[in-house]
Amino acid sequence: MTCASCAARVEKGLNRLEGVEASVNFATERAHVSAPAGMDPQLLIAEVEKTGYTASLPLPAPDEHAHHAEPELTSLWRRLVLAVALSVPVILLSMIPALQFPGWQWVSLVLATPVVLWAALPFHQAAWRNLRHGAVTMDTLISIGVLAAYAWSLYALFFGEAGAIGMSHAFTWTIAPADASANLYLEVASGVTMFVLAGRWFEVRSKRRAGAALRALLHLGAKDVAVLRRDLLTGTRQEVRMPVDRLRIGDEFVVRPGETIATDGVVVSGTSAVDRSILTGESVPVEVAAGDAVIGATVNVGGRLVVRATRVGRDTQLSRIARLVEEAQSGKAAAQRLADRISAVFVPVVIGLSLVTLVAWLLLGFSPAAAFGAAVAVLIVACPCALGLATPIALLVGTGRGAQLGILIRGPKVLESTRTVDTVVLDKTGTVTTGRMSLVDVVLAPGVDPAQLLRLAGALEHASEHPIARAIARAAAAEVGSLPEPTAFQSLPGSGVSGMVEGHAVIVGRGEAVAAAAPPLEGALADAAARFEARGQSTVVVVWDGAARGVLAVADQVKPTSAEAVDRLRAQGLEPILLTGDNETIARRIAAEVGIERVAAAVLPMQKGELVRTLQADGRVVAMVGDGVNDAAALAEADLGIAMGSGADAAIEASDLTLVGGDLRGVVDAILLSRATLRTIKVNLFWAFAYNVAAIPLAALGLLNPMIAGAAMAFSSTFVVGNSLRLRRFRSLSGAQSLSTEAHAAHDRSHAPAHPLPAVLEESR
Repeated sequence: MTCASCAARVEKGLNRLEGVEASVNFATERAHVSAPAGMDPQLLIAEVEKTGYTASLPLPAPDEHAHHAEPELTSLWRRLVLAVALSVPVILLSMIPALQFPGWQWVSLVLATPVVLWAALPFHQAAWRNLRHGAVTMDTLISIGVLAAYAWSLYALFFGEAGAIGMSHAFTWTIAPADASANLYLEVASGVTMFVLAGRWFEVRSKRRAGAALRALLHLGAKDVAVLRRDLLTGTRQEVRMPVDRLRIGDEFVVRPGETIATDGVVVSGTSAVDRSILTGESVPVEVAAGDAVIGATVNVGGRLVVRATRVGRDTQLSRIARLVEEAQSGKAAAQRLADRISAVFVPVVIGLSLVTLVAWLLLGFSPAAAFGAAVAVLIVACPCALGLATPIALLVGTGRGAQLGILIRGPKVLESTRTVDTVVLDKTGTVTTGRMSLVDVVLAPGVDPAQLLRLAGALEHASEHPIARAIARAAAAEVGSLPEPTAFQSLPGSGVSGMVEGHAVIVGRGEAVAAAAPPLEGALADAAARFEARGQSTVVVVWDGAARGVLAVADQVKPTSAEAVDRLRAQGLEPILLTGDNETIARRIAAEVGIERVAAAVLPMQKGELVRTLQADGRVVAMVGDGVNDAAALAEADLGIAMGSGADAAIEASDLTLVGGDLRGVVDAILLSRATLRTIKVNLFWAFAYNVAAIPLAALGLLNPMIAGAAMAFSSTFVVGNSLRLRRFRSLSGAQSLSTEAHAAHDRSHAPAHPLPAVLEESR
């Protein structure tokens, strides 16, 4: 396909098939087809071939487009180099009388002929191919214009006065009404070819650059993996190196420091830091240990890990990201569909306008040469390339840039939604907060050693699976290292755990368990417990040998960047609302911490969608941000659903925008990038329409020399592509890195885990 009218013809042909709905994207050279179950794809390919084009089913290889684009670029470059080398002398000779030596016009003919017959051959071949199928496209306009200018020049040289030795004429920006058969159009034939080839080469090169982000994502994954296999003779497990496509769910594999994690999985053993910047843009590696999930294509920058594969092949997060990006790039905005409809009828209309111009000039008494020049100018200036590229190239660049920053935009309709959003509903757990319980404060009884308190409490809690217990055990292990094994362990339902640790009878809990084992809390411990409860934090008392030794506060912590994200949402004119199923006390504490005034607390999962509908009934345009299964209905109900990629699959599927990372500042980035992409599309469409509206009348009135018309047509497409490429410079407010060599530098970095607990203990002492 060479222009939007080509894409429109293919789309129309596919949609003629019963039960088929097709959308053909000129920029990505793909057709997105919904067909009846059981339909043979070869029927679709045959229909495309009927329209004069070829098609194939997508290959699983990630660089399938690269094999197609490189030969096309190489061919265009060779033709462009020849066209420039030969056309520039022809243009200079035609424009500057001082250079017109005796016989210059015959030299111009010799130079222009290879340009017209070989450099412009792709236009002639496409025009002939389309003509055989009863269609006309942009190539038809170019081919007719170039060949007509060349044929007129041959006539003027051999049968007119232009061949006379010593003949000269000056270049004019407009069509001179007094032109006669002495006028040559060789500079038009060669110049138009040169300009259009330059525009076409830049366009193909830019499309390849615009799709580079998706190709880079697909190339990130590991190529092979060290899988653990049990030796049948020795019974020991040994590493077997194999291609990653042979990995199966449940396989355990080894990831050494500096290696790329082969696929999505769960850490079985080992601790390390994982650099996820390649996928999420987060510059700080994330600490992982046994039980933590890891994402394929991220880099292990710390210790040795053993990972069990949970997703392989097309089900991995990397593959899902690629599919979402590709689907987004295949979509069309409402304005682009209008542009496509116009492009489909534009070429026949332009040919008709060219003939009307020719006849009108002749009837008004102007010379055939002048009439011919105006008609050719109309043909050449009116190519609808810019119309066809306006939306898809901007969408290609915008979604590609989003993918680099960990922002997945579902398609053009999402861009329209971001423009009008005025309210952002933020789910608390996993969105504003980490969604993971953490030990946030410790208060000690007089004379108690903090390391001993953490060691005894952590040892007992390590044997429990409760989220609060795991938070305490995790913090204790990070602070004091290995924990002793408890004996006589007993779980006290609803109140805590008890057991013997290092000769001490230890109870960690609250309520009845603590009341029966030790006197009521007094002094600093009582004050601390009251303070923690008032904050909505879970309060845990540590008792051993019949006395309370300390009070621990456990809570779901606010993400470090959430307050900054809320400020930035307000700066964009958006009102944030905190939504949670927790009680009012906890909700108000979190809201105050991040600066949110409006809170909806104690909301059941099925009521979240109702809240969104209530806001919409009040005239609000609502964006919903969430990460859990219970957020899926609200995400689907909202005008703009934004899912945190660290959350549940159901939430991601129900959303319009997905943030691969868990940083709430990404919401601001996503909205800003979407709005920037939409602005770019609007500017492109305005330019494309305005250009054609203004240029065609000028050409028909003889105010544009055909060669200048060719240059203007090439510039219109170049402007649209160049304006879209500016989106590649979009910078994340959250400091997310782009997919670049900077991200891969993670292989060479080491990060020591940072634990804030010592400062907490020092403060308590």
